[in-house]
Amino acid sequence: MMTRWTFLRKLLAAAPMYIGVVGAGLAVGCGANRATLVRDPPQPIFGPRLAENRKPATGGAHSRQVSWNMPADWRPAGRERPWRYIVIHHSATDWGSAAQFDRIHRARGWDELGYHFVIGNGSGSGGGRVEVGSRWTKQKHGAHCKVAGHPEYNDFGIGICLVGNFNETRPTEAQMRALANLVRYLSARYRIPRSRIFGHGQLKATNCPGRYFDYADLWRRL
Repeated sequence: MMTRWTFLRKLLAAAPMYIGVVGAGLAVGCGANRATLVRDPPQPIFGPRLAENRKPATGGAHSRQVSWNMPADWRPAGRERPWRYIVIHHSATDWGSAAQFDRIHRARGWDELGYHFVIGNGSGSGGGRVEVGSRWTKQKHGAHCKVAGHPEYNDFGIGICLVGNFNETRPTEAQMRALANLVRYLSARYRIPRSRIFGHGQLKATNCPGRYFDYADLWRRL
């Protein structure tokens, strides 16, 4: 008899990725036939569940205690949004940067880059470089994880996109180091527990961030 988890693995393995042409550019991102929730959150994806009742930090003493030695452009300029989730993506392209993806997303009819952060792979942007999107500066909702009936993943989810197609190759060492640093900073700053750190494909029927993205490696680094 097929178990629930066996069925889920087969579903995720069969979910298609797409790279569509938009104008003269390549449409960056991952898609799915259905925008339905793959599983009910918040089930932990890395080890034991952490406390989830803590309120997000919005300044004051906590902001002086947590990771303010990070690059200045990681710090939002204005009032901070009460972020609750972190969602990790891949671009499904071999190249790219925040500026290039912003142009492509606008060509698709979006108002601006859908992610909050982009981590480069050395082709289009520096290897392991964390690029800050305009949504983060504005503390604006994301446009990276639309799930029917669950608007919270865009409304209060920080979207991080690693440049690369991780169905074909692994993230670079520099990218994984940068991702771990960024996730560590964001989860501490906004008190986001590990049970609210997701790969895109853990929330909807897509295999983003790719079959070669190693969640266990990320958690070891954290």
